[in-house]
Amino acid sequence: MIVVTGATGNVGRTLTQALAEAGEQVTAVSRHTAQVPQGARHVRADLAEPQTLAPVLDGAKALFLLLSGDLHAPGAGPAGIIDLAAASGVRRVVLLSSQGVATRPLGPTRIAMRELEDALRGSGLDWAVLRPGGFASNAFAWAESVRAHGVVAAPFGDVGVPIVDPADIAEVAAACLLDDRHNGGVFELTGPEVITPRQQARAIAAALGSPVRFHELTREEAKAAMTRFVPPELADDTLDIIGAPNSAESRISPDVERVLGRAPRPFGDWVARNLAAFS
Repeated sequence: MIVVTGATGNVGRTLTQALAEAGEQVTAVSRHTAQVPQGARHVRADLAEPQTLAPVLDGAKALFLLLSGDLHAPGAGPAGIIDLAAASGVRRVVLLSSQGVATRPLGPTRIAMRELEDALRGSGLDWAVLRPGGFASNAFAWAESVRAHGVVAAPFGDVGVPIVDPADIAEVAAACLLDDRHNGGVFELTGPEVITPRQQARAIAAALGSPVRFHELTREEAKAAMTRFVPPELADDTLDIIGAPNSAESRISPDVERVLGRAPRPFGDWVARNLAAFS
């Protein structure tokens, strides 16, 4: 049995479906009651309270570990989840980390994630670490304003990074959970092209066949919006990257293609699959 945390999100839902379709027994974990793909069972548990996860891990062979935003904050202490997995007999953990662990190692949330990576390496378990850059699905934040006003509002309109499709992250995660060849791997996951927020707005407009105006937010405005959902430290770390990406953060990684045998999906593919959210 494979346990997938964050199973109702953009990565977890796709991963749960892929594993179920591959014939695996899958337990999909989230904080709230939710529908999950056919073939999986859903269990409510909160990673901030690891004891709620203990019954879920009993009998599991592998764990996909995705932390909610609050568990990225300094002092959150998610390493206990690794200890719990090992004590429960889990043999493999695939951790969804962050590109910033390597490119911005001194950011507060990056230090916390590096500590979690180190705990996993020292656990004695089989492991793989996924370090994605920005997610294409962050564009969902614009869906309401596009539907209501035909506007995309974002900071740093002409600064681009190679954002990655969550479906590609999920497929890489499935490969790492199922294939021993990826054991001990650290995979940097990006899309196939550098794309700016203004260009993303144009891609959404092209898919809709109607105009979408771009409105540039200040950093302060963007942070105020982000901290409704994530800790301030994570908002600042993220804005540092998307506002002034360094050469490593602008690089297009070959790792999606190395694992999956195909190029990563471009942003336009993500928009086409999710167009209903904007129309």
